Amino acid sequence: MRDYTNLFQENKEESISGRYIALQHIEPLLKKYNAKIIGSSVLDKPIYKLEIGKGKTKILMWSQMHGNESTTTKALFDFINYLHSNSPESKALLEYFTFCLLPMLNPDGAAAYTRENANEIDLNRDAKDLSQPESKVLRSVFDVFQPDYCYNLHDQRTIYGAGTTGKPATVSFLAPAFDEDRNWNVNRKKAAAIIVAMNNELQKLIPGQVGRYDDSFNINCVGDTFQFLNVPTVLFEAGHFPNDYEREITRKYIFIAILSGIQYVYENDIVCNEIEDYLRISQNNVNFHDFVCKNVNIDYDSNKKCLNFAVHYKEVLQQDKIKFEAYISQIDNLDDYFGHKEFDANGAAYFNEQNNFPIMDEKADFSIGNHIKFVNGILIC
Repeated sequence: MRDYTNLFQENKEESISGRYIALQHIEPLLKKYNAKIIGSSVLDKPIYKLEIGKGKTKILMWSQMHGNESTTTKALFDFINYLHSNSPESKALLEYFTFCLLPMLNPDGAAAYTRENANEIDLNRDAKDLSQPESKVLRSVFDVFQPDYCYNLHDQRTIYGAGTTGKPATVSFLAPAFDEDRNWNVNRKKAAAIIVAMNNELQKLIPGQVGRYDDSFNINCVGDTFQFLNVPTVLFEAGHFPNDYEREITRKYIFIAILSGIQYVYENDIVCNEIEDYLRISQNNVNFHDFVCKNVNIDYDSNKKCLNFAVHYKEVLQQDKIKFEAYISQIDNLDDYFGHKEFDANGAAYFNEQNNFPIMDEKADFSIGNHIKFVNGILIC
């Protein structure tokens, strides 16, 4: 039995951490591993490709298609370190596989910490039009490399839970559909089998915290397009682990997912009868807030009412760091929602410097009763 946690610790790339990962942070690593420049972004930043291994089975992976989704980039470099570790297992993988890796498809978006590229286009809605230079780079690599499998690496927001259990979707997967009817062919079944193998490993470490993403078909999405083109494609979504807003813990589970899935392909003839196990993975649900405050008394025009309210963090780039700014995101109807952190006011009164009631999109600086104070959604006294 492999100790994936220990493998992560041994191969973690310590030079990159946190949420803000831009080209200047990974370029030294790309040059260290002799990555090749294969194109450029809207703002003429280089896009790199790293090809490793000499095996017949080819796997294409790309990350930071959305510039503000950096967790999988960190995990990808951890995996690259593993491939260079000269262990018997890593050597065996390099004999069996050839890996083609694009660790930052959207360097302009990464620099600005935006989902879109510099033309404000979502590259994951550009697979059909190929209107953007970054989209053309990815499609050109796909056409030339002719992968046997594709790994589409993303982050998802803290709003997602795994089913309705009250557990966050720390990692989510999808075997994308290849048609409007969401049918199953052999290639989609192969993607599902890999996901089942990764889920089996992750359930040992984060039970109940793996989700399955919605499989609505959209030919403009890259994963759907590649699945349509008969290449088994797996979508990874790095989500929230409790108290891990820098996503250094989630990073570990993405690394474990990548490595365990590849080990599964290496060690097995992929069977295509695991759809039921795939569908048993909990559906991703939008049912989380970053903070939920329950049973608060408010005084609105002399009318007293007991209610609940929720807070979301907005990620703001300041001096190459991501600052989390808390705002009121929902008021009162929270029966089907959970908080990554929760506070029960037990009927104490709400007030802030302006009002005696919470207001949507207001900064989450407030007091509960006479002695409990929250600043930026955090309890300070």
